[in-house]
Amino acid sequence: MEFLLENILNLVGFLVGLAIGIMSYIGFRNTGSPTLFRLTIAFSSISLGFFVIWTGYMVEDFVTKTGSVEKWIQTLGIAIQTVGYFFIAFSHSIKSFFPKSSYFRSVGIFPLFLVSSVQLEHIFRSISFILLAYGAIETMLSYFENRNKGAISVSVGLGLLALGEFVGWYSFVFPESILYSASIIIKIGGLIALFIPVSKVPLTRIKFDKDLE
Repeated sequence: MEFLLENILNLVGFLVGLAIGIMSYIGFRNTGSPTLFRLTIAFSSISLGFFVIWTGYMVEDFVTKTGSVEKWIQTLGIAIQTVGYFFIAFSHSIKSFFPKSSYFRSVGIFPLFLVSSVQLEHIFRSISFILLAYGAIETMLSYFENRNKGAISVSVGLGLLALGEFVGWYSFVFPESILYSASIIIKIGGLIALFIPVSKVPLTRIKFDKDLE
């Protein structure tokens, strides 16, 4: 039953992320907005990550029948989602989070290639949590400065995604529990919260009456 629930939730996450990604892409094509371009990459990556994990469930269900999803597929899906979280956080002043020196940046990335796939999954979840929590805090601080109501929804969305990653990481402590399903539900809620401000962004150029030009 849990396997079926996780399978369905990953499919829902894929569809929700894909829908927002398509809307962002339409907006980018019509307006040329760099923000919508970054959101297109972000939500497409998150959607693709859910799709990879869902594919792992389908392969296990109909082909391998081992009782669990291959770890490397799970790790690959989470890594792709981490790329999406980076682009979302990048839109919220995450640039200052990274050191300016290219040497230190390379040192920070290099250890990722020296650990096993299981450790990689933990590392990707940790990176995602840090990026999302940072983005949520920065966005909330910007709300207190500018009183932009859209920032609240963005902050809540990022916060839910961060909580989802934390609960997903904690599910390793209690495997085969409801925690993993709960983490996916929380992340889907975060995507929906982020969808609210995206849906209010003008997706087409504003056209003026020729008589008024």
